[in-house]
Amino acid sequence: MKYGHFDDDSREYVITNPKTPYPWINYLGNEDFFSLTSNTGGGYTFYKDAKFRRLTRYRYNNVPVDDGGKYFYIKDGDTLWSPGWKPVKTELDSYECRHGMSYTKFKSSKNGVQAEVLQFIPLGFWGEIQKLSLSNSSTETKTLQLFSFIEWALWNAEDDMTNFQRNFSTGEVEVEDSVIYHKTEFKERRNHYAFYSVNEAIKGFDTDRESFIGLYNGFDTPEVVTGGKPKNTIAHGWSPIASHYIEVELKPGESKDYIFMLGYVEVDADNKWESKSVINKKPAKSMIDKYNTVEKVEAAFDALKEYWDNLLGTINIKSGDDRLDRMVNIWNQYQCMVTFNMSRSASFFESGIGRGMGFRDSNQDLIGFVHQIPERARERIIDIASTQFEDGSCYHQYQPLTKKGNAAIGGDFNDDPLWLILSTTEYIKETGDFSLLDELVPFDNDASKAKTHFEHLKISFYHVVNNLGPHQLPLIGRADWNDCLNLNCFSNDPNESFQTTGNKKGETAESLMIAGLFVVYGKEFVKLCRQLGKDNEAVEAENHVNTMIEAVKNHGWDGDWYLRAYDYYGKKIGSNENEEGKIFIESQGWCSMAEIGKEEGLVEKSLNSVKEHLDCEYGIVLNSPAFTKYYIEYGEISTYPAGYKENGGIFCHNNPWIMIGETMIGRGDAAYDYYTKIAPSYLEDISELHKVEPYVYCQMIAGKEAFKPGEAKNSWLSGTASWNFYAITQYILGVKPDYNGISINPCIPAKWDGFKMTRKFRGATYTIEVQNPKHISKGVEKIVVNGTTLNATIVPILEKNKTHEIVVIMG
Repeated sequence: MKYGHFDDDSREYVITNPKTPYPWINYLGNEDFFSLTSNTGGGYTFYKDAKFRRLTRYRYNNVPVDDGGKYFYIKDGDTLWSPGWKPVKTELDSYECRHGMSYTKFKSSKNGVQAEVLQFIPLGFWGEIQKLSLSNSSTETKTLQLFSFIEWALWNAEDDMTNFQRNFSTGEVEVEDSVIYHKTEFKERRNHYAFYSVNEAIKGFDTDRESFIGLYNGFDTPEVVTGGKPKNTIAHGWSPIASHYIEVELKPGESKDYIFMLGYVEVDADNKWESKSVINKKPAKSMIDKYNTVEKVEAAFDALKEYWDNLLGTINIKSGDDRLDRMVNIWNQYQCMVTFNMSRSASFFESGIGRGMGFRDSNQDLIGFVHQIPERARERIIDIASTQFEDGSCYHQYQPLTKKGNAAIGGDFNDDPLWLILSTTEYIKETGDFSLLDELVPFDNDASKAKTHFEHLKISFYHVVNNLGPHQLPLIGRADWNDCLNLNCFSNDPNESFQTTGNKKGETAESLMIAGLFVVYGKEFVKLCRQLGKDNEAVEAENHVNTMIEAVKNHGWDGDWYLRAYDYYGKKIGSNENEEGKIFIESQGWCSMAEIGKEEGLVEKSLNSVKEHLDCEYGIVLNSPAFTKYYIEYGEISTYPAGYKENGGIFCHNNPWIMIGETMIGRGDAAYDYYTKIAPSYLEDISELHKVEPYVYCQMIAGKEAFKPGEAKNSWLSGTASWNFYAITQYILGVKPDYNGISINPCIPAKWDGFKMTRKFRGATYTIEVQNPKHISKGVEKIVVNGTTLNATIVPILEKNKTHEIVVIMG
């Protein structure tokens, strides 16, 4: 069942039924200031950090779901309704929500009144615009009462929802003209406040939630709105809100526009006050003046659309399949931008208070983003590397506001350092900017300990070499990529965190996933060293890589697939010898990507085993058979019911590793089949089962052993976005940047006639036409560049500011 449709020309997903199986959301903002908005007006807003600078309140896991947001109430006589359907939930005559690139539009009607709401955050601006347009299509004059509504959070989103004995006494506001200011804690330790304005004289307002809603009412029946009269309340503690009251008269055919702004202001300590207890409003008024007319708002919206035109113009394909084209050209790239901005911090599944920017997460997110805004990717790489320690280990996450690492969700995840090699080499291949390697980068944000970024990469490489176990395979530490395989945590206490409780020394448990990862990015490190003329370092590193390959062959092969790990006791995990969890996806993916034992047939056997044991209708499950009992020596993974999350769930993040592995042995049909099983646009027809948005990837789909196979959770913020974009563009379509040009080596379904891609690269535009006359999956017979046959496998860096025609003949 569908709840809407794709509008590819407008780059929008159009929702026509507000009762989606789960709230379908969008992100507003591109850099510092962000909002999340659902298809019914729910969501919240923050500046930089969803934990420490939350502007508006949101209640997760609420009943009913997604209550609380940025609402408008329209009272037309005895009829009360909202443009986004919620919170009032009056049956509308028409409803449409259009989620676009960093904006959302609502268009709905009731009893001859049309309401259109445009929500977006202008580029480089610390405020959200809500342009509300009301129109009268009836034959009678309409007299309407309009109420806006937001609920302020008290800045720290975690403390806001827990420390009530304090917070119920701290809320403070000011109201001047048509602007409601939120200044809680401003007189003490804060240099920031928020405001909610409208460009119209108001007839009243409210700032106290209990007075506005009524103690025993919900958002759907606020006392002030149903009574049709504001109370002009000033909040003193309790729960501050902001609501404007406007009286609207519309003649037949008449329309009126109202511009609301939700803004954030920072001021220096010497300029906090206009007078005693009166905040300095000049910065807020300046922001309001910037977008106080429809013309100014429309100009800003046009600039936002142009911004996305440029971003999405870097990579564009024509495959003949609309579902593939819209994923590659629009939605996958868009999700990569959002995930770059948010890491795993703020969604409708991530509360914004538990996790910040992940070390491994952010490095991986870059591979789907670096082609869009390379300079921001460069800055992010330095931010990430700055949280590393001198021995190569690192904080597992850092807060975006301070950029300093913390151990809130543990540390010693031994895969973490290697991902820095991935992000750095992908950045340099995209840009040619080797100067990043000479940048002095701190350790643990201590500038006195700074070394070149190249040294950070070297230390990352040798962190693995210096932490090997009994089989000369990498020690897993607290965990590797799979946070739930906690081989050094033994816990019977349900109140303990597996990620922060490590009660074993960690000198025996080894990871085959890290082994494969080390070979892949060890080879990349060797290649980079040779590119830099560091031949001695390359030879030494290559020796370590070759030694690891032999260790995997000797101690990591189980006969038909790669082992997953050795546990604390030195016993095999992911072996046919095990009763449950005989085979895992991670080691099959990484050891196949590393091509370990390819000549001996190990890669092919491994991937055949994936197909036999892990594949299902909805994707590739993480392990099989799923665990049905608790294995204390395995940690969190066996605590999940069979078929969910890391225990036999389809963890979409790692499916692309198998896709890439399949391309290594030329099986384009298999790679593409796996791609289509989890790509959102291919799942639109089963939205009632899938539940989450049909335009973005999710983290997990319930696996074949689950109670409800195919049901998804944890959409938007997932490494799935970058890895699927990476897999489809660089390995299946096969257009891959390299240090000295672009490699073009597709691995596609044999039935394809070919495809076209436009790829902007280092200032030039490459128009690529791939022809597949012999209908094979992999193999390039000839590459013609601007009419001349190329005697190389890599198309060189071509002249800037020009368009170059490249024809690739497969054969």
